[in-house]
Amino acid sequence: MLPARHAVIAATVFDGETALRESAVLIEGRRIVWVGPRQALSPSIPAHVLPGDAWLVPGFIDVQVNGGGDALFNAEPNDSTLSRMATAHRTFGTTAILPTLITDTRETMRAGLAAVRATSVDSGILGIHLEGPFLSPEKPGVHDVGMMRAPDAEDFELLCSLLPRPTLVTLAPECVRAGFIGRLVAAGVRVSLGHSMATYAQTRRALDEGLSGFTHLFNAMRPLGSREPGPIAAALESSAWFGMIADGVHVDAAMLRLALRGSASPMLVTDAMPPVGGRLTHFTLNGRRIEVRGACCVRDDGALAGSVDYLLASQHPDGSWGDPGITDPHKQYHTAWTAIDALRDYDWQDRPSWPEAVLKCFAR
Repeated sequence: MLPARHAVIAATVFDGETALRESAVLIEGRRIVWVGPRQALSPSIPAHVLPGDAWLVPGFIDVQVNGGGDALFNAEPNDSTLSRMATAHRTFGTTAILPTLITDTRETMRAGLAAVRATSVDSGILGIHLEGPFLSPEKPGVHDVGMMRAPDAEDFELLCSLLPRPTLVTLAPECVRAGFIGRLVAAGVRVSLGHSMATYAQTRRALDEGLSGFTHLFNAMRPLGSREPGPIAAALESSAWFGMIADGVHVDAAMLRLALRGSASPMLVTDAMPPVGGRLTHFTLNGRRIEVRGACCVRDDGALAGSVDYLLASQHPDGSWGDPGITDPHKQYHTAWTAIDALRDYDWQDRPSWPEAVLKCFAR
């Protein structure tokens, strides 16, 4: 076992921006205190040298994780589920997640928030992503239309109850009152558009109110049209971030290439379901059977129901995500790590302990 003050040396250390050859990371306790050339490291410092041409990189952050380790957050919104999810995704290099609760009852939302509140950021649970229930019944995906509704005053308080822990809310702007997004943003909540039939004009107004993200772009939203460009056009010409499920099924590679040419910031997400890091080949969501088919999950009627991908799997060995056109591994990796930008302004009360929550090495 390495002492509290030690170094990790790798053929390449990638800090999120620059690939540093033959470099070292100096750790004191649970904090990284220095990154630099291995030659500059004092020989008196105990060091662990990673084998071969391994890369040492920051762990991935996934802001859309429904489950993992055979556990589903909606089914059992408790600390045991969160632990199983975090452990399952950490195995694949994702060291921090926003557990995602899709459209459900107010009681389940309270339970999910309470479960997250009981964790520490060091556990890999950064905060929560509430994907619904303020969504459009015209674009439900596998969400329960019967549970969708407009928010009221009690909901506003509930959505803000976890702050200052990161709280991401996915909603359909056309399904909430004018000013609601602005109030959430002013309180410190991140707001993203998803499961929406919003027009281009409605999306622009939401962006003006402070909407800063788009959940699984292209999926479950008004499609791009010549006369009504909708939220996709508004997203791609904005400075917002947008999530992409690059499992080769949810979005065609040509659409991914189109998205990457816009001015918004792309971010890989998985929309991961319980089988990630587990053994299940099927599970139940909202009383319906969901089966694993390849990299994704499919409901009995053929509707897509998330994925069994993990962020590292979204980056193929040939340097692409289902051939979306990114072959530069630096830009590719940075896109998988962009979640830190979406969450960077939070005033953390319990800051993550690096490297356990951030660094992970992978052999290329």
